[in-house]
Amino acid sequence: MGAADGYRTREVAELVGIKPRSIRHFVDRGLLIPARGPGGEYRFSFRDLVLLRTAKGLLDADVSSRKALAALAKLLAKSKETVDGMDGKALTSMRIFADGDSVVVREDDALWDVETGQGRFAFADAGSGEVRRLAARDERDEDSTADFDSDDWYNVGLDFEEVEPPRAPAAYRRAISLNPENADAHVNLGRLFQVRGDLKRAKRHYERALAAVPAHQLAFYNLGTVFDELDELDSALDYYRRAPNVPDAHYNQARIFEMRGDQLAFARHMREYKVLMRSE
Repeated sequence: MGAADGYRTREVAELVGIKPRSIRHFVDRGLLIPARGPGGEYRFSFRDLVLLRTAKGLLDADVSSRKALAALAKLLAKSKETVDGMDGKALTSMRIFADGDSVVVREDDALWDVETGQGRFAFADAGSGEVRRLAARDERDEDSTADFDSDDWYNVGLDFEEVEPPRAPAAYRRAISLNPENADAHVNLGRLFQVRGDLKRAKRHYERALAAVPAHQLAFYNLGTVFDELDELDSALDYYRRAPNVPDAHYNQARIFEMRGDQLAFARHMREYKVLMRSE
């Protein structure tokens, strides 16, 4: 089905990975206003998919349902201002992240909390402080990690992202110090920088990951998202194309081609995205 026809509720549920009743809840709350098909069924646009994917990402990151819905309502209002010719950006051009139980948006060089409207400081070189905290742990803990190798510290970083996110960067730095070619640690540390708006450091870590593993598709994909944020869309597409096994690489290409009015390329990448999502 093409973008002009819209997507049925079942198709949206499959593409986004969200239950049909949750989609209808968004409609009931007025966050989505889908068109109607010949039989009165909902027909959702690609921009509706963008909003639903954003909502799912926030909920998966443990943002409360109340905060996620309130944040999206505010962002949709801001998006409408663009349509009305006022200041603001379309929802598809915003980079929306979870930071704990808060929703944070990066626009250009600004990072701000959606609920409060307050600016956030970008992720600075906090790793050294976290390393000091790690080093300050009691002797028993130090003994338990004395023989950790790079992969062990990478896995510690993954665990910290789940239970104590501020400590994750230090663990990834420790992994990299033990093995500068630990590509996965570079990718994850780069992602943490990127979420907080430090695209320069993020890009550097993704490039170091590719220097170690030239076919690292997630590093290619993440580099694509950096250029996507910078609105350098040709470069973004170039990197997305090098990550053919990453579903979101096809999703983002579809988004760009949809914005450019290339419906054939849009449909092709949405098909690829759907196939990859079903195989996961």
